Amino acid sequence: MGSLVASDGSANHFYLRRMAAGDQPLRDLADAAHYICLLHGRHPGVIDHARNGARDSLEREWLEAAAEAFAGERGFLARIVAAAGPLPSTPGHDRSEAVAHAQRHALDMLSRSDRAGCATGAALALAIDWATIRQFLNIAAGRLGLDIPRLELPLPEETVSVVDALARQGAMERAMLFGAQQVFAQHRGLWDLLEARGSARERA
Repeated sequence: MGSLVASDGSANHFYLRRMAAGDQPLRDLADAAHYICLLHGRHPGVIDHARNGARDSLEREWLEAAAEAFAGERGFLARIVAAAGPLPSTPGHDRSEAVAHAQRHALDMLSRSDRAGCATGAALALAIDWATIRQFLNIAAGRLGLDIPRLELPLPEETVSVVDALARQGAMERAMLFGAQQVFAQHRGLWDLLEARGSARERA
């Protein structure tokens, strides 16, 4: 999982790193917040679905804590979107919306998977990647004059211990890695989409 995060995690994406630098136009920050909300702002989400299918007690405890914390993250995200105002005018918007809805559908299907470990792997990947996404959200909130709440998701060492314990089962490990890989892929697709939208606005 650590290798997967290092190679596929959002921290490696150029566009997100550029936004996290804090010098992007506010319209780009608003655009990103809206699309992150489209993927992760609804309830139930990835972690909630995974919790409903948890079988192992350690798995369930982690998912319960993560689901409770992510409810606060959804509220923070909603406040950012409300303060940012409407989506910036962008050429090809209808196509962008279709892509984002397809990504949301893919995440929903992944988090409802009956394959033991798959949905949990997706939830773990979201929690790990959210720390990077949260850096951007904090910048957007600061630019909009909003208070920034403390991130309440399980501590990284707790998440690592859950991964280590569940990964002792070979089939579970493979399913977890698949679920995580797919979440990272959807997030990379989101940053690619947002980068393309930003370029389209610059050219317009």
